[in-house]
Parts: sequence; C-alpha cells; structure tokens
Amino acid sequence: MGGRSLNSSKGQKSASNKQLVSFYQTMLKIRKFELKVAELFGEQEMRSPTHLYTGHEAVATGIIAALRQSDPVVGYYRSHGYYLAKGGDPNAMIAEFYVKATGANRGKCGSLLLSSPEVGYMGSTAIVSGGISIATGFALAAKLQKKDTVAVCFFGDGATEEGVFYESLNFAGLKKLPVIFVCENNFYAVQSRISARQAISDNIYDRGSIFNVPGAQIDGNNVEEVFSAAQKAVARARSGEGPTIIEAKTYRWHEHVGPGFDTDFGWRPKEEWERWKAKDPVKNLEKTLILNKVLNEKDIIRIESEIDKIVLKAFEFAKKSPLPAPSELFKDVY
Repeated sequence: MGGRSLNSSKGQKSASNKQLVSFYQTMLKIRKFELKVAELFGEQEMRSPTHLYTGHEAVATGIIAALRQSDPVVGYYRSHGYYLAKGGDPNAMIAEFYVKATGANRGKCGSLLLSSPEVGYMGSTAIVSGGISIATGFALAAKLQKKDTVAVCFFGDGATEEGVFYESLNFAGLKKLPVIFVCENNFYAVQSRISARQAISDNIYDRGSIFNVPGAQIDGNNVEEVFSAAQKAVARARSGEGPTIIEAKTYRWHEHVGPGFDTDFGWRPKEEWERWKAKDPVKNLEKTLILNKVLNEKDIIRIESEIDKIVLKAFEFAKKSPLPAPSELFKDVY
C-alpha cells in the first residue's frame, strides 16, 4: 500500500453482537427490496429506470452504521441501499418508484434521483461523479459553521476517471474537510471492465496520497471490515484531521440498469459472476451469526418474515397511492 494508509485505531470498536444483528437486518431488507423490484419491474408500472444495489449491501450498511443521522450522505443512481440504510421510509421509496404522489419526492425523482433529507440522505445524482463535489460542499459548510458533522459520498469506479474526483480530493485535503469518499469498486462501468479503462486499476484507495488524503482498500462484502474502516475515517473527520478514501471491492449481481443479468449476453463472464455470488455478503453474515450462536434458524425465519411484511406493505401502499395531480407539474421548478 503506497502513500498514506488509514491505519489509526482511533474511534474504532469491534461491532457488538447486537450491531451485527442490526447489520444483518438492514442488509437483508435491502436485498429483499431489490429482488422484489426486479421481480415486479416487468409489470411496467414502475415508471422509472432502476439501478439495483444487489450484491453491494455490506457497503451502505457498514459505512452508514458508523454515522449519525445528522451526517449528510450523497449517493449515485444505485441509491436504494443508502436510502434504506440511512433510515428512509420504505413505503415512500417504493411509491417513488411508481411515481406516486406519496413518494419520497412526490413522484418527481423516481429510483434514479431518490432522496430523504429528513434522515440525512441528501440525494442521488445520475451524473457520474456528480455527488463527489456535492458532499465536499457539505463538508466545507460543516467546517465553516463549526459543526461536527461528517459528509459521505458513494460512487463507482467509473467516477474516479472524472476530473471532479481529483479536484475534490485536492480541495478536501487542502482544507482538511470532514468528508469520506467511498468508492464501490465493482470493476465495471456499465459493461466496461476497469482494467480496460485504467492503466493502473488496483490503486483507487491510494489516489488521494498526493493530496495528503489517506486511504484504505477493503473487502466490500464483509460488513465488519467495512464498519471498521468507516469508524476510523469518521473519527479522523470529526477530530479535524480531514478526509479519507475508502475503496470497497464488491460486485453487483444485476445488469447495470434493469432487472436482468448481463451474463446472459456475455458482457460479464458467468464464471466471474458465480464466483462473486458465492461471496454473498448477506448469506455470509447469516452463516457467521449462526456459527457463533448469535442467531438460530428460528431467529432467521422470524427476521425474514418481518422484513417480508415490510416489503409487501410498501408495494401495496405504492400501488394504491394516487398519481400526482396535474397542478404539481410546475411546483419545485426553479
């Protein structure tokens, strides 16, 4: 690992059994919502393209678990995991997918631009790397206002090819801003593999070193490892030491956009997909909890049943909700 690595243990505690159960519940909730969206998307009642988060669940869960609700989070178009992990209303999320008046954004944003500022999820952007500078702005505001909030932005590996990524790193490093840059490296930008796009593709975590920004490269499918790295980065930011890059290596199960699997078309090797699917972050945590006797099979069944009810209720709510009135068309237009 070159440059400055994130190796301080300040502010770090191992996740308790209670926290691990909470992580499992959050990850399973994200997974079940994504699979239900994929299942029902073919009905063509959801009037919004959807970029599914399936496979990434440990990243959103582990990072956001280290934050306060007042800490602003900015995501990108694969936004559902951040929204749910931050505590967004599931009913409002699904209603937004169906562009209903009861949606989180009153049916005007859909899946792509989901937000819930009341719980600190400040929004998603469809512009590749667009959220990076926005989160940096939140961090600058916190520093100027002498608040101890920490801003977080999530983005994919493709976003590290945009100039704003480096501009934001430089500015955040210069001003020692309380911001955490979380790259979810799933190795693909749409169907283009990172090794075909970047001359050196295994060093995203280290690209802030020239700006005095330390980084960590972690297993994005291991929620305990994600949580540990997040705690260190949050502690640095709150104590005035500045920003951190976290590169979480993970893998999306579904195609770039939509409910299908692009392995069917040969865009990603099926063997690669199967290898990563065997690293399922939800199932692996479930196995760990059972092995360590934190949960048993009856507990798993109960938790699944409770989440299934939440999912079912959200879709029933969305389908029964009214569409926005025509008078809404010109509201919130600036």
